[in-house]
This record gives sequence, structure tokens and C-alpha cells, in this order.
Amino acid sequence: MNRIVKTLSLYLEGLKTPILRQKIIFTLGILILFRFIAYIPVPGVNLDLLRSFFNQNQLLSLLDIFSGGTLANFSIAALGLNPYINASVMMQLLTLVVPSLEELSKEGEYGRAKINQYTRIATIPLSIIQSIGMYGILRSQNIISNLSPLTLVGMIATMLAGTMIMIFFGELINNYGVGNGISMLIFAGIIARLPVSAFQTFATSDFSNPQTTMNIVIFMVLAFFLILGIVLVEEAVLRIPINYANRGQTTYLPIKVNTAGVMPIIFAVSLVTIPSILGQSLSSVSNPIISSVALNLSRWFRTDSYFYMIFYFLMVLGFTFFYTSVIFKPKDVANELRKSGGFVPGIRPGIATEKRLQYLINRVVFIGAVFLGAIAVMPSVVEKITGVTTLTIGGTSVLIVVSVVIELTRKIENVVQTYNYEKLTY
Repeated sequence: MNRIVKTLSLYLEGLKTPILRQKIIFTLGILILFRFIAYIPVPGVNLDLLRSFFNQNQLLSLLDIFSGGTLANFSIAALGLNPYINASVMMQLLTLVVPSLEELSKEGEYGRAKINQYTRIATIPLSIIQSIGMYGILRSQNIISNLSPLTLVGMIATMLAGTMIMIFFGELINNYGVGNGISMLIFAGIIARLPVSAFQTFATSDFSNPQTTMNIVIFMVLAFFLILGIVLVEEAVLRIPINYANRGQTTYLPIKVNTAGVMPIIFAVSLVTIPSILGQSLSSVSNPIISSVALNLSRWFRTDSYFYMIFYFLMVLGFTFFYTSVIFKPKDVANELRKSGGFVPGIRPGIATEKRLQYLINRVVFIGAVFLGAIAVMPSVVEKITGVTTLTIGGTSVLIVVSVVIELTRKIENVVQTYNYEKLTY
């Protein structure tokens, strides 16, 4: 309770800070524009059939949650940020194996701007491929009619433009708003869709059946402990003591248990849906071999299949380590400590410090990765236990919502502290 009161008072104080107030208002304005775009449909789609199809398909419903409801409405931004997220993953992987990109990533602001430019360029072909795949799925379900080549090109161009608008909105939030642009857009979409998920559960549940009521109660209790666990892990930090001989003082190098934040979940969700979408888009192909492979992909990647749970868990695990390696480099930290005269007690500066930091980060991140992977697949496990399917998506979304709120709270706190400090110095 004290934590909630403290957080609310922080937000109120943030609204009193002129700079932060402008950032918050700007961010809200962008999110409102995003919600308007989510309801501008692409012509030629039977929306009633489309929504019915999505309600019957758990994985597409999951993808719709992360597109902010734009996919179920088949709006001009139906693909959401998924092509951009996939392009970001691809570029970060290439940065590790392509020397020229690795050197570019070390060139500070210029290097990051160049890599972002390459990522946006890579988003274009990925958007086209995903647009064609989505058209194939809807065409196989008779949700969309057989389009002429010119009309199909127009639809793909419209969906591509929608994705680029979403990227533009995310970058505007990064530059002029508060919070991470991608995370905030996904957060807004989830918040907008959670009431729908809850309403579907209560509208379709038979509360005269004691087992149904018990299952929902069990789900709610597990959701409470899920939120509690996320908060505890997000707040958990390993403090490594750092001594400065020339200053005669001791500080601490903090390493979060969940160093990567919410990004591994976003990356994993974007990629784990690809096999199922590919399977469904190819299921109507006349070639029996391709049709058989497509059928197996659709079956293996159902949200209630054990293969999906294991694959999803391993994806989150891998992306947690991968993303941590991108944002925390022990070699760079060790070099900075050596230059500033700092050292870890009992460890020689340089390579020995680098190895010690790598040892600690691997063990701390492993704990966070296992926990993150476990709570990512927990909704699917709970679905098997309780039989409650409509809230499964909501359970997955809670993970991102809580993580984004905690991250946003930290950024607001930093801005407030900086503003108060600058006000005192003048």
C-alpha cells in the first residue's frame, strides 16, 4: 500500500514539473492518435467474420493484443510494430556477426542512428511479406474476397504505410515524450483490449457451475501472485561494491535481475507467432507436402500445446541473455572502471574485472530469464489447468503492463529528481 501511495504521489509531482508535464501530454496525444488509427479499416474485409475467426484462434488473438487491436479491426496499421520488432532482432543479431555493423554500433549517436535507419529499411520487405501472409490466411477463411493484383498491391501498400506510421509515432515518443516508444504503444493497445478480454470471460462463463467459478477464482489468485512476482523481480538488484583508491570512497555497481526489461517478451511474441501464421497461410495450398507441413506448424504452435510452451520459454530465455549482452558489456564497464581508478575489491583491474562481471551477470540474468520465461508460459499452463481461455491473453499482457509501468515510473522519478536538483543549483 505504501508503495502504491508513493507511486501515485510521484506521478502527481511529475505533473507539477513543467518539462515532464509537456512530455506526458505529448505522449498521451500520440497514444490517442494511435487509437484513432486502430479503427480505420482496410476496405474489402468482413469485420464480423474476422472478429469471430480471431476469437477462435488463440495465437492470432495474442498477436492482435500486441498490435493494439489493429489486427482484429484490420485497420491500416493491422501489422502493428511486429515487422519493425522482427527487423530490430535481425539487425541486433547481425551486429554480433558482421564486423562493419559491430564497429558502427560503437560510434555513439551516429552509429545508433545509422543502425536505426537500416532497421527501418529492413522493415519494408518484412511488412510486405507479413501483409501477403495475412492476406493468405484471411483469403483461406473467406474473410476477404479474391482481390485483383492492383487492389492487392494497394492493400499491401496501405498496411506498409500503417506500420511506418506506428514506427514514426514510437520515435516521436522516444524523442519528445516519456517512456520507450515501442513499449508505450504496445502498452496502450493492451490496456485498450484488456476490458474486452475480461468481458468475454464473464459474458461466456456459467457462474451457476461451481467449477467455473472456482477456475476463475484460481486464475485471479494466480494473476495476483504473478503481478507480485513481476514487481519483486523488477525491483531486485545485485550491488557489486566498487572502490576508488584515488577518492577514498566505495560505491556500488547495480545489476538488475531482469536487466533486459520487457523487450525479451516482445521479441519472443513477435517471432513465436510466425510459424503459426505461416502454417495457416499455407494450409490451403494444393501441394500435399506443403499442406502437411503447414498443418503440423498450426498444430504444434497452438497456445495450449506443450511444444509451443517449451519453444516460447526457450525464446524468452535466449532473448533475455541476448538483449542483456547488447545493453550491458562487461568489457566496456571494466575499461571505464580502470580509467576512473575504480576496482572490485579483491579483483585486479582489466581482464580479471571483466571476467568477474561476466560471471556475475550470467548468474543473475539466468535467474531473471528463468523467471521471465516461466511467467510468460504461465497463462498457457493455467489455461490447461482451469480451462479459462479468454483470460489467457490478459494474463500474458499483465507481464508487459506491469513491466512498462515500473519502467515508466523509474523514468518519471529520474526526470523529477533532475528537475529538482537543477532548481536547487540556480
